[in-house]
Amino acid sequence: MTRTSNISFEFFPPGPGAPEERFWQTAERLNALGPDFCSVTYGAGGTTKDRTYEIVTGLQERGIDAAAHLTLVGASRAEVDAVAKRLGDAGIKRLVALRGDMPNMAGGFEPHPEGYASSVELIERLSETGGFDISVGAYPEVHPSSESLDADVAYLKRKLDAGADRAITQYFFDAEVFLRFRDKARAAGIDKPIVAGVLPVTNFAKLKEFSAKCGAHVPDWLEERFAGLDDDPETRSLVAAHTAADLCQKLMAEGVEDFHFYTLNRANLSYAVCHLLGIRSPLEEAA
Repeated sequence: MTRTSNISFEFFPPGPGAPEERFWQTAERLNALGPDFCSVTYGAGGTTKDRTYEIVTGLQERGIDAAAHLTLVGASRAEVDAVAKRLGDAGIKRLVALRGDMPNMAGGFEPHPEGYASSVELIERLSETGGFDISVGAYPEVHPSSESLDADVAYLKRKLDAGADRAITQYFFDAEVFLRFRDKARAAGIDKPIVAGVLPVTNFAKLKEFSAKCGAHVPDWLEERFAGLDDDPETRSLVAAHTAADLCQKLMAEGVEDFHFYTLNRANLSYAVCHLLGIRSPLEEAA
């Protein structure tokens, strides 16, 4: 099968005491599939910024094109600018620029007294600095703090017009959700890539809990599909891979070419989904 899609993967910094070697094995296995880049998250309130720097530079040292998340919440302009400069000086030229969540995901957004007031301001600054490839977030099911989907689309256009190169969406489970958002974005004059965010399900209970916080809808059919599999990880993984691949295939049939996989630092599921989509490592293609 010929490859027709562009892919990227998202990781988070391993926590204290987590086996770091397992993380590098995960990253290297997925990098064998030839992603455009692998991104590394930035904890709420910038709580993992040092670990993000360590991991993203570690990826780069291993020949993996890395993108660092960068948020503005809880930091002054000078602090954010210093992080961006540190990343740039280390050879990290890809950033995922986000407003970010307050520490402990608590309360609404409050800008730092000396900080950037919005992600648009941050993107404008990064664009002025030059040399960065900038991705931003998009919310096909409405951001929790937004008043409507139209408002989300309008704000996304402001971010892209400020200098961002592409948008990566929050995960979703119905293809129609993404396609409706894409069509609204195109109608609003957005012509830059909108990358579909895909989350293969690993733990359904945790998925429902997190989705309630971030505004992602978990459809009834998905809950029914994973019912009774809490204590059956092998079957759950098979169902998860099929479900995510089916979503991607529906999107590909509508012309979607770019996919960003939220890996949760696990290689097997995302690797299996890519395999089902015809995305192979050079070793597999040569076999």
